[in-house]
Amino acid sequence: MVVTQTTARITEAVPVFLVADIAVAMQWYVDRLGFSARAVPPAPPHNFCILTKDDATIFLQQLQGYVKADVYEEREGGVWNVYLQTDDVRSLFEAVSGHPDVVVVEHLEHEDYGQTEFVVRDPNGYVLVFAEPD
Repeated sequence: MVVTQTTARITEAVPVFLVADIAVAMQWYVDRLGFSARAVPPAPPHNFCILTKDDATIFLQQLQGYVKADVYEEREGGVWNVYLQTDDVRSLFEAVSGHPDVVVVEHLEHEDYGQTEFVVRDPNGYVLVFAEPD
């Protein structure tokens, strides 16, 4: 049966990243991007983590030995894993790109579709786009 009418609203979509080591991944997000982290269980080894910053949430799930395939170049314009809207993309770019262990895949650029954005890759290979609409 297909549900065509309901009062239930979908209120949020949260990306879920599979990683080999949650402790390492969450520390990168906290130190480099300013996220807050809540790991489950609280002490390592963790099997889950909730990352939050302002109105954004990313979940981490742990799978020992996991290595994400690098498919960024498989599509013109790159393959993204999460698109994060911000209200000041330029200052965020300045703050984030200054870290020596943040891989900037694409520098700050205005796009024809009405966004100014930059792209980074986390240590697990996930591609994050930070953008501000015109």
